Amino acid sequence: MPTDFFVRINHIGSTSVPNIWAKNIVDILLEVKDYCAMERVKGLLLDHGWRCMNETKKRASFNKGYTDAGFADRVFHLHLRLYGDCDELYFCDYLRRHPEIARDYERLKLSLWKKFEHNRDGYTEAKTDFIKKYTKLGKSEFTGTDRYPKS
Repeated sequence: MPTDFFVRINHIGSTSVPNIWAKNIVDILLEVKDYCAMERVKGLLLDHGWRCMNETKKRASFNKGYTDAGFADRVFHLHLRLYGDCDELYFCDYLRRHPEIARDYERLKLSLWKKFEHNRDGYTEAKTDFIKKYTKLGKSEFTGTDRYPKS
């Protein structure tokens, strides 16, 4: 993929946070510079076997590794966003810097696992308040740093 389309790429999600339990899914955040780049990258991803799971004007989510028989050995979620639309990165960075909060998140995820094992939307919804709280704290802590310049 030509690098002039994107601004940065980051490993996000639980597998990016040390010392907590995570499902065998790697989440990737790919930030692009503008809408034109977003359209080009979407086309390239689809041409290379990624499946679009959902899409809005400003965001798209893709995956690789789901099969008719279930999960493959490796599963990837790719979150395509415009540069600066990176709440997941704030959240992960906050968890990395605050291991006690990361362990709280691990406990929350494990408590929800069986209840929502076959209901991804319910599982995501049940984590939302926790994620929003620590994303907000991450924005307070990290905005204005080299990684998160002020807009």
